[in-house]
Amino acid sequence: MNQPTPKDVRLQPDSINILWNDGHQSRYDPRDLRYQCGCAACVNETTGKRVITMSDVSSNLEALDWIPVGRYAMQFLWTDAHITGIYPYTTLRALCQCEACKVSSPQ
Repeated sequence: MNQPTPKDVRLQPDSINILWNDGHQSRYDPRDLRYQCGCAACVNETTGKRVITMSDVSSNLEALDWIPVGRYAMQFLWTDAHITGIYPYTTLRALCQCEACKVSSPQ
């Protein structure tokens, strides 16, 4: 199966909305998505343990902009000036919390 890719990305103050090329619509809370950043500043490269906590992420954080990274990921510019995180499309789809995804994902 082909990997879904974003067809449209809309940044709102309280959400990041992605329409995927397979028709699926994902909505993300910016703070939750920023917390999931996998860069070396957020996750220990040796242990894989997250080094930030949710309380380290501002409650009024927003995504200001985004850019594609190759054909497999995107990168966001956050209002906290964090820009080093790369979010693979597969990770973004796995993080989708819509009702359909919650039902189909194992708990």
